[in-house]
Amino acid sequence: MWSCGVILYILLCGYPPFNGATDKQIMDKGATGKYDFSQVEWMGVSDEAKDLIRKMMEYNPQNRYSADQALNHKWFKIMLGEDQIDRPLAISALTNLKHFRVSIQEI
Repeated sequence: MWSCGVILYILLCGYPPFNGATDKQIMDKGATGKYDFSQVEWMGVSDEAKDLIRKMMEYNPQNRYSADQALNHKWFKIMLGEDQIDRPLAISALTNLKHFRVSIQEI
């Protein structure tokens, strides 16, 4: 679930929650479990999406959401209940994923 939370984080903002110049720096930051939603990219992201990420990336595995809990989270219910796709959000997520893919290939 932690990894799914990281992927959702990347899809919604375009960069990973834990970043660094080396693999060791990235792993060290990931080991702390500290990330935030303070950057400008998060301004348009719903509180429900941020809540789901927090629950999927809960540092304590005992308290972390299961796949079933995640799929039943309010954010999924809201997203699946909408008749129309939020085009700006979908375009933003796709753009973020493409940008992230390019930045990974450069490493």
